Amino acid sequence: MKIDLQTVHARHPAAARGAMALNGVSLSLRAGEQLAVIGPSGAGKTTLLQVAAAALKPLQGNVTQDGVDPWALSVRALQRQRGRLFMAPQTPPLPPRQRVVTAVLAGRLPAWSLATSLRSLFYPVDIAGAHQALERFDLADKLYARVDRLSGGERQRVGLARALLAPATLWLIDEPLSALDPTRSEQAIAALIAIARERGVTLLTTMHQVDTALAHFDRIVGLRQGTVAFDLPTPQVSRDHLLRLYAQHEDELHGVPGPSAPAASPQPVVMICR
Repeated sequence: MKIDLQTVHARHPAAARGAMALNGVSLSLRAGEQLAVIGPSGAGKTTLLQVAAAALKPLQGNVTQDGVDPWALSVRALQRQRGRLFMAPQTPPLPPRQRVVTAVLAGRLPAWSLATSLRSLFYPVDIAGAHQALERFDLADKLYARVDRLSGGERQRVGLARALLAPATLWLIDEPLSALDPTRSEQAIAALIAIARERGVTLLTTMHQVDTALAHFDRIVGLRQGTVAFDLPTPQVSRDHLLRLYAQHEDELHGVPGPSAPAASPQPVVMICR
């Protein structure tokens, strides 16, 4: 799915009378492109995803999905349009007493009839598909575990596994690594990008892990105070770009040394005389 945002202004839903979360943001993604949005807390990253998903209507500006303005559609057509994308919030909405297999298969709901959806609650319809999706995130052994027995990181990976079963051509993922350790983070983001590329899915994700974003994505957008600070191919993103983006938020600049970072001390040379 191709996404276009033109001069978008929007407020966060929780701040209806507050300052704008997005101030004139313009952004385009080609169908099948993978892009990471980085920036300090409060930059407007989550609001950007909500606008791109047609979950939040912009106050000004235009949003199109494959050339279609979702807000010009009827209610029923808008629901169908939303069924073509998958949005994963930072904390997946997983019912605590539900089995993991059922939670993952919820990704299929937009493609299922009401009867199939209800039947799958009691008799999971595609156990093999759920197992394969969980396997990509090293969670196959949790297939029949209850959601409330999982760690925060495991729940987050279950939320990502849902994307693999969704009938979507656009994945919008908010902070997919926030509850994962560095090793799991590398595995999860590598799997997500690899599968998106295999399927030609457009992937737009927000990330706090700057070093991971730079290592895995070909294009990086920096968002600060609701505006696009830069939109560059990854090799062109310099340390100066990042330091300006995270000015006064340097503690969030994970994995990238600051200007005062000490150089590595030279290792002593040991000479063995015979």
